[in-house]
Amino acid sequence: MNSKSYSSRKKNSYRFKPNKGMKRRGLGSKATKAAEKARQEVLEQSSGDEPVFSPSRHEDEINRSENIAHDLPPDLEDEEIEALSDDSGSEDEVIENEKPPIDDIEAKLAKKQAKAPIGIVNKVKATASKAIKKVKKIIRNVETETDVIINVESLETRVAILEEGKVEEFNIERTDSLRMAHSIYKGVVRNLEDGLKAAFVDINWEKNSFLHYWDIVPSNLDKNFEVVERERDRHKKKKKKKITQKDIPDLYPAGTEIIVQVTKGPIGNKGPRVTTNLSIPGRYLVLLPNSDQSGISRKIESQEERQRLKKILNRLNIPDGMGVVMRTAGEGKKLRYFVRDLAWLLEQWKTIQESIQDSKAPCCVYQEPDLVGRTVRDFLTDDVNKIVVDDAEQYQRIKELIEKISKRSASKVIHYEENQSVFDRYNVTKQLENTFSRQVHLKSGGYIVFDETEALVAVDVNTGRHKNGKDQTSTMLNVNLEAAEEICRQLRLRNIGGLIVLDFIDMKMRRDQNEVYKKVKEHLRKDRAKTHVLPISALGLMQMTRQRHSESVHSKVYETCSNCQGKGIVKSPVTMSAEIQRKLSEILKKRSRDETDFQLRISVHPKVLDRLRREDQQLLIDMEKKYFGKLSFKGDSNLLQEQFKITNAENNKDIVKVL
Repeated sequence: MNSKSYSSRKKNSYRFKPNKGMKRRGLGSKATKAAEKARQEVLEQSSGDEPVFSPSRHEDEINRSENIAHDLPPDLEDEEIEALSDDSGSEDEVIENEKPPIDDIEAKLAKKQAKAPIGIVNKVKATASKAIKKVKKIIRNVETETDVIINVESLETRVAILEEGKVEEFNIERTDSLRMAHSIYKGVVRNLEDGLKAAFVDINWEKNSFLHYWDIVPSNLDKNFEVVERERDRHKKKKKKKITQKDIPDLYPAGTEIIVQVTKGPIGNKGPRVTTNLSIPGRYLVLLPNSDQSGISRKIESQEERQRLKKILNRLNIPDGMGVVMRTAGEGKKLRYFVRDLAWLLEQWKTIQESIQDSKAPCCVYQEPDLVGRTVRDFLTDDVNKIVVDDAEQYQRIKELIEKISKRSASKVIHYEENQSVFDRYNVTKQLENTFSRQVHLKSGGYIVFDETEALVAVDVNTGRHKNGKDQTSTMLNVNLEAAEEICRQLRLRNIGGLIVLDFIDMKMRRDQNEVYKKVKEHLRKDRAKTHVLPISALGLMQMTRQRHSESVHSKVYETCSNCQGKGIVKSPVTMSAEIQRKLSEILKKRSRDETDFQLRISVHPKVLDRLRREDQQLLIDMEKKYFGKLSFKGDSNLLQEQFKITNAENNKDIVKVL
């Protein structure tokens, strides 16, 4: 070993010093920071589309101030607040660039070597390889046929998005649900807290909304959008006075009216969180009334298409002081689609302005559309084959909404009038059974298990019946690849958010691990929620985060079991028998021996009573003889398995009640 690798500390004493320093192996610093940022983002409760404006660099400071303002621990996260409150009673995907795996680097080197083939055979192979890549690209770009199925009932509305008959997205909304997120309010500043750097705004809600100073200062576009400088803006280089935190108390003193938009609904004891950076989404554009910035979604990868959209953006007649961002749905669309969408958004903003002028604060001046309206806005693309709705009123409404976007597409709306449920007719109900099940079975015979905890969601992949074949390596890989696709689908259907750990079947080959990792990344592109995924670790686990854009389906449909309190298990009859006998011994030991005819009446669940009468009868007789007491047992079906009552039979007073 090289002597330079050692450094002297004392005479005849050496300390080993690696040539590359003491840095930790694994992810690079950039990837580590990206992962930490992604984790922080998913801990924020978010709803609706992906944010247009960049998340504040001071997010931690804002969250701490918001928690302090509501008398909560400063570092308490929204997931924990939501859990506590239960006890009491986007469009573009983001996957940060990680350090490329070794296999990827080797593949790139092989690709470079293939660029200079030697000999006729190599030339033929190279030509064939290029042809195959082109065919694969064409096949990938072929859009699948999509159906939108809408079921409208008196209590709830359900929407399922089907691709080739398979449910890919599912949403449910109660008719009385609060659509506060992304709604715009005319509020009144009630008080300012300079220590928290926050204003409290009355928006006619039971609690004042929280407006941090950083949410008043004009914000830049989110990194998912490329900022585009319009040509006419280059000639208008008027320097605007920058608003700083110091100016806010003077600009917005108590009693001032202010227009705000809700970015996060109320959670637990916390009121809504709002911002002055407004955004109104359309089908192809998002209007920014208070920002002169414009941009294009980075999910549109083609440089040619981006250049074309930039030209269209420069041709749009956007009012001074306003900006727009082009959504992914605008890819491949002609100028007229954007002109029509912009006109509709400006008309909507005009209506909002009229409501602001005519209404008295505090009040709502723009409410986020309901599930049907959002579905038409976000999912109506060229590949949609039909929109089937089983309600006549909503059928007419959808047609009117679509005609504003594209009159040709209005013919795709179908009014379903058959007696059979529309979800049963299109096989949605049967497919959704898996959505509410802990286990999801795969076609190959394997299965996936989903376990949601307070801290994270654990997903486990098992081979199940798929144990055929001599080549175990390929068997495991095939099950994992199928599971990767289904997991991404289930994350969307269940709308699972937060930290997610995927435990795939162990694969020894790094090449196989990378293939599964790429499969997950590929299918996460369909997800409108923000996601961040890391390669499979040395422990065989894949870690990822997902920022859900609304309440999870599980929390909408289910409530905590009153029997087991969400544990999923209850004490067994033998355990309850032991507890009851323990309590009876305590009571009988305390009574005076001179008391005669001391009788106790015990009410228990029928299953526990069965145990006491059959297996434990002799034990109870021995207890009566030992303590000179009389015990009588009664089954009560109204009691849960873990509940029981011990009553004094003479005066009917309850001695012990475990309810």
